[in-house]
Amino acid sequence: MGATDWVALLAAATAAGWVDAVVGGGGLIVLPVLFLVLPTLTPQQALGTNKLTAIFGTGAAVATFARKVPLQWRLMIPAGVLAAAASGLGAATVALIDKDLFIPIILVVLVGVAVFVTLRPQLGITIATHPPTRSKVVLVVLIAAGLIGFYDGLLGPGTGTFLIIVFATMLGTEFVRSAAMAKVVNVGSNFGALIFFAATGNVLWAVGAAMAGCNILGAVLGSRIALSRGSGFVRIVLLVVVVAMVIRLGWQQFG
Repeated sequence: MGATDWVALLAAATAAGWVDAVVGGGGLIVLPVLFLVLPTLTPQQALGTNKLTAIFGTGAAVATFARKVPLQWRLMIPAGVLAAAASGLGAATVALIDKDLFIPIILVVLVGVAVFVTLRPQLGITIATHPPTRSKVVLVVLIAAGLIGFYDGLLGPGTGTFLIIVFATMLGTEFVRSAAMAKVVNVGSNFGALIFFAATGNVLWAVGAAMAGCNILGAVLGSRIALSRGSGFVRIVLLVVVVAMVIRLGWQQFG
């Protein structure tokens, strides 16, 4: 690879870290650039290398959020472990599934998310007046970790976004807290998929490690901005990223 290729990869990793920390969806930035710079990559190699890059960024985002946002670690750590197991299973299923079947479904879901968030301007901005019961919180977090963790290993685009929407909608948490919770689960799902891809020889370690440093930088900046600007800012970025994901996936599917 030449200098221009490295600049493209490192810039993509930085941007992806920022977007991932705020609302998720960073994989849609990194994966196309990986295929552009390294056109001989298999999908498994691209996903594995992206997971190596992303796990450092999500970890940095968790550390940054945790300083300001109280997290229920007795729940979130098991949720992260469950997400890791589910993501590893999803990664093991990649070769068995025709991913073209999933992209139209994801597009419909993303459009639905955009419409839902637009029509509910207070979603994620204010805390629920009637906090959910402990049992409901546990149930929602664990089910989301399992299902969305599996999806992250299988395909991945918008994992953090889906987690944020689920937590804000089902638990009534504001977007900053939802983002912090989502990052903990996302660390687990990244780890589970990475273990599988590494065990099957589908990680470009040098490339992923170089990109990881830039991903950390982007993640720290993104999480700090989210904390300082608040949930209103996160809501705007969420809508922008969802629309961008719809355009990107729509072009991939129908372009």
